Amino acid sequence: MNIRTRFAPSPTGFLHLGGARTALFSWAYAKKFNGKFILRVEDTDEVRSSKEAVNAILDGLSWLGLDFDEGPFFQSKRKERYKNVIQSFLGKGLAYLCYCSNEELNEMREIQKSNGEKPRYNGRWRPENVVEKKLVIPDNIPPVVRFKNPVNGLVSWDDCVLGKITIDNRELDDLIIARADGTPTYNFTVVVDDADMNISHVIRGDDHINNTPRQINILNALAAKTPKYAHLPMIHGSNGEKLSKRHGAVSILKYKEEGYLPQALVNHLARLGWGHGNSELFSISDFVDWFSLKGCSKSAAKFDFEKLKWVNANYMKRLSYDEICSEVKKRFLTRKVNIKDGPDLQSVCELMRDRMQTFEDLVDNCQIFFLPIEKIIRVSQVFKMEEYKKFSNISESLLKNVLNEFVKNFPSEEDEETFNNFLKMLLNQFDLKMPQLVIPIRLILLGRSQTPSIGKVLSVLGKKIVCLRILKAI
Repeated sequence: MNIRTRFAPSPTGFLHLGGARTALFSWAYAKKFNGKFILRVEDTDEVRSSKEAVNAILDGLSWLGLDFDEGPFFQSKRKERYKNVIQSFLGKGLAYLCYCSNEELNEMREIQKSNGEKPRYNGRWRPENVVEKKLVIPDNIPPVVRFKNPVNGLVSWDDCVLGKITIDNRELDDLIIARADGTPTYNFTVVVDDADMNISHVIRGDDHINNTPRQINILNALAAKTPKYAHLPMIHGSNGEKLSKRHGAVSILKYKEEGYLPQALVNHLARLGWGHGNSELFSISDFVDWFSLKGCSKSAAKFDFEKLKWVNANYMKRLSYDEICSEVKKRFLTRKVNIKDGPDLQSVCELMRDRMQTFEDLVDNCQIFFLPIEKIIRVSQVFKMEEYKKFSNISESLLKNVLNEFVKNFPSEEDEETFNNFLKMLLNQFDLKMPQLVIPIRLILLGRSQTPSIGKVLSVLGKKIVCLRILKAI
């Protein structure tokens, strides 16, 4: 079979996790069988669609590395094609004009509800009912076009993920395929597109299951081949509920902004509803080789931020220091951090990298090594800080004496062991405990009481910067 998959987002919002996973699985399936992955933008809703959303979708796919073989195709450019098919359906008796007003439709649904029936269009304007009831076309109601759905029989398909699904046609009403203003509807345009583009496999979320029997009936009316369908269960938050912003329902590009690597997000997305044994970390090429629709889960997946951070941390460890420094520099530039008079950036990155899970975390923790001199904490301020109050049984004047001695005798050899020995000597000289000296030094040098070991910090900052900051604090 000539494999052709598609990703068909609506540009009314950002590319989110669910859409990205659909695109990833569709892309991987096409790549696995040397097929084609098509991008189609479903932008018939001109009011809600935007160029910004289109660009965000394209940028998101590009960042994830999901290249498309054909497209992007825009439904807004295919209006004439949809119009011609609708006219053909009307001419062949496969569709008809419906003149029901909104009031009539609401009354119809209320009566059905009161009778314990499923609310649905009752076929009032089907051609046979028009003749039987001698309906007169109203002058003041522009008609919609409804597809004449079969009233008998079953619609069945072997879902590549969920197995065989069967729907009785009596459960389906006559779908509107063109609104009163002539605009074609989603369930109609998607079928025409899938048929015209020879889509072999439709991979999408299981919220589309109810659309599938309607779309199969329209495909049959077109005398088009029915693609294979694969419906993926939804992605839930770590709390087991529908994704919210708090649990990951944000733009894919937000993850880029927050410092996640695209290969890490792809790896984590691949594990949401699919797996290969106990493999947690794998390359994109391995994923393509291993991927199968039969391997997709039938139950909802849970998006776990902590797991994503763990995956990202592992991928960050694989980067060279040149790659790490390059990304940190770009983010420093955005934050307007001046590194000119600071320590060696690679040394800072080497010290902080293994403690961080995202680039934003890394940049936050590297930035403190480049404190502007005007932001150095004064000794008088140190005594007011909660981090130091519990050790404030020494006087401010004593601490200043210790720090002056610290600067006066600070060793020239810039290695961790030398600095640790130097600190021990000061502690003995002034009869101090380690926190009484180290915490003020940390607060002054980096603005934090929690840092890597003080010997490593002194080694990375170097004598010139350390002494300058200490003197400024005094």
